[in-house]
Amino acid sequence: MSSRDRILARVRAAVDGAPAAPAITRDYLMSHTPDDPAAVLDLLHENLADYRAVVHRTHAAGPLITELLAARGSGSVLVPDGLPREWLPGATVVRIDDTPDSTAAELDAVDSVVTGCALAIAETGTIVLDAGPGQGRRRISLVPDHHICVVRVPDQVVASVPQAMSRLDPRRPLTWISGPSATSDIELDRVEGVHGPRTLEVVLLSG
Repeated sequence: MSSRDRILARVRAAVDGAPAAPAITRDYLMSHTPDDPAAVLDLLHENLADYRAVVHRTHAAGPLITELLAARGSGSVLVPDGLPREWLPGATVVRIDDTPDSTAAELDAVDSVVTGCALAIAETGTIVLDAGPGQGRRRISLVPDHHICVVRVPDQVVASVPQAMSRLDPRRPLTWISGPSATSDIELDRVEGVHGPRTLEVVLLSG
């Protein structure tokens, strides 16, 4: 018998004869936000900014993203598979594909990354990626120092975490992003860019 089998056998013995777990009650509020798309969007904007993300609203992502890359001085941009072509129509930068063979050093050398998302949560100011089309692998949202993330409004915006969970597939690799990477572990001094991008720009794309 392996160590794993012995541990599981002890667990089964410990719970043998235990009463059945009570049914899970879900009588909590699904949202603390009025059912108003404009109010939900304003709350998302406010909370994203509170986490020090840079927030933009637009009806045309391509021209704005081109401006953001130029303002950043980016010479290269990481492009995940499935990213809409119109999001990078005139950007005069070297486009680097997201591939399984890319090393951490190669990703670190990229100036910016542009992705979509699965959804955004207004009450927590959180962007969720699930590696779907236009989002790429988890690591591309962690290694490059500048992340531009596009959120389609209103389709990808929900008010609360419970609403988000009902729309997400828990079997997918979910990445939850609330602002740029930051830590205050050392003498409570905030340091950004330790565990991911130092700069997060969120494009709220309407229409």
